Amino acid sequence: MSTDDLILSVITGSRAYGLDMPSSDTDRRGVFVAPTEAFWRLDKPPTHRDGPLPEQFSWEVERFCVLALEANPTVLETLWSPLVELVTPAGVRLLGLRKAFLSQRAHQTFARYADAQFRRLDPAAPRWKQAMHMIRLLLSGTHLVERGQPLVDVGAHRERLLEVRRGEMSWEELQAWRASLTAAFERALPRSVLPARPDRAAVEEFLIEVRRSRL
Repeated sequence: MSTDDLILSVITGSRAYGLDMPSSDTDRRGVFVAPTEAFWRLDKPPTHRDGPLPEQFSWEVERFCVLALEANPTVLETLWSPLVELVTPAGVRLLGLRKAFLSQRAHQTFARYADAQFRRLDPAAPRWKQAMHMIRLLLSGTHLVERGQPLVDVGAHRERLLEVRRGEMSWEELQAWRASLTAAFERALPRSVLPARPDRAAVEEFLIEVRRSRL
């Protein structure tokens, strides 16, 4: 599988979060651009793909933009990953546009993702890695609402988060931490620095420019 159409590739997951251990995988997320003429056919190009490297996943640029406008946490964190492995001029323009994707919708989306992870936890036998990422989402979402960018590197909270990951925190302590972070997340919304709506016009202008360049 060729990666010549990639405009952005970053490392995400534990290595970007500052939570990696010697056994951690290297997760990669990217954005590729399908040829414009491919959209003229009945069979449209794929919206995403796996590989070619292990733990690598990429979105076609239009799908990526749609998800970013919806404040998908994984997609927004891709835009703010500090570990950029590949970026083309189009990728630079995409990164320069990242604040255009942001809106107060992020509060609802991050809260929903964190709540869904919590509801899947079994108190009798919790999946502690999932519990850790539930807490991480609340930290990242609060930072985003308050400061205008997701908190990707949570290294300042590393020891306590890894305590959760190792199952060294009791269920009661986990619930108390979640409740405290959820309350802080709710208090952050009224004073949020995020706009009510994203800048869809700017995103669409970028997408049209990219499509024209691939004719």
